[in-house]
Amino acid sequence: MIFSSSLLENAVAEFAKLPGIGKKTALRLVLHLIKQPAGDVDLFSTTVSRMRNEIKFCTRCHNISDKYLCNICANRMRQQHTICVVENFRDVIAIESTQQFNGLYHVLGGIISPLDGIGPEQLKIEDLVLRVNEEEIEEIIFALNPNIQGDTTIYYIGRKLRDVKIKITTIARGIAFGGELEFADEMTLARSITNRIAVEHYIGNGI
Repeated sequence: MIFSSSLLENAVAEFAKLPGIGKKTALRLVLHLIKQPAGDVDLFSTTVSRMRNEIKFCTRCHNISDKYLCNICANRMRQQHTICVVENFRDVIAIESTQQFNGLYHVLGGIISPLDGIGPEQLKIEDLVLRVNEEEIEEIIFALNPNIQGDTTIYYIGRKLRDVKIKITTIARGIAFGGELEFADEMTLARSITNRIAVEHYIGNGI
């Protein structure tokens, strides 16, 4: 692409750094912004800047938050004895969209994947174990992507909690093996949560 303005070129280059955004789409977005009132563009840039600089992570569940305790953890109307363990923030959003779960969450920040250099020590697993020991938790629900890495993570955490008297379940296999939660439709995901099963039923009796 040949640009008549270095300002335009630089803006397009920055938008093109976003995932799934090519240069043509980036150009279309930048040209759209040029047509908008200056105040609207200022609000857009200020909002993005504030989000990046002021965003926090919940000290309890590690979800994205405006404060040190996220709105979900701070809501005493939620079931305080049930924790849904997820891989990332997008999974929290996906499950919340089903309106079928009213407990708490724990964001691991990834799943165990030796080929990608991700081990248990890089995840928020010890924090989860600490929560189970310190809080009156009755059930852990694993809502991890149904693949080898997800199952490995469930097995590892299950071993860490084997001496704790707690119910451990996983979402039903309504989510296809190898699929990802964030791309599942809300009805399928809702049924998977409602019809969750005990972990040992599909991962064996090793836990």
